[in-house]
Amino acid sequence: MSDKTPVDFWFDPLCPWAWMTSRWVLEVEKVRDIEVRWHVMSLAVLNEDKLDELPEEYRELLETKAWGPVRVVIAAQQEHGKEVLGDFYTALGTRIHNRSEGPGKETVAAALKDAGLPESLLEHWDATPYEAELRASHKEGIDKVGQDVGTPVIAVPGADGEQIAFFGPVVTPAPQGEEAGRLWDGTLAVASVPGFYEIKRSRTKGPDFSNL
Repeated sequence: MSDKTPVDFWFDPLCPWAWMTSRWVLEVEKVRDIEVRWHVMSLAVLNEDKLDELPEEYRELLETKAWGPVRVVIAAQQEHGKEVLGDFYTALGTRIHNRSEGPGKETVAAALKDAGLPESLLEHWDATPYEAELRASHKEGIDKVGQDVGTPVIAVPGADGEQIAFFGPVVTPAPQGEEAGRLWDGTLAVASVPGFYEIKRSRTKGPDFSNL
């Protein structure tokens, strides 16, 4: 058994902000005694009942590009184990976000190769027998934090052993070194206060991948 604090992290590979946060939490792993455990959530599932309320561009993104990648990710987990998710997510995010290749089928195929996974997993792009598992993984994360958030969701053990879950932090660029550790310490501090819900300010810049 590891002595490190388990940190459960739910992601959708389509989301650039989740990608940024994931790179931060991996940096935290280097400076704090934590161990990240990866899980799949889905922006398509999260928004499927409110598509009519969304801006047209975002609605089109969810309808045409969001399902394929998460179906392949959940298939990789089901057929090759949860331990492959970290490397596969890194391969996906590097191509989708850092290299601006987008979330298309060719990008996911290349990421499968990068992560040492079989290209046959692409057979799950349009439909997958793991639909129930995808929705269950999504529900597990979102139930911990509530419906009015997005990805990522992070959950850690609280002082009483119950998990504390939160959305975010949303940050750009991803802090590194001890700066990453300090943000982690502060995030845990506010998240652990009973009745605390939110700190927020308007974003004035987009995701900055320059240090990744």
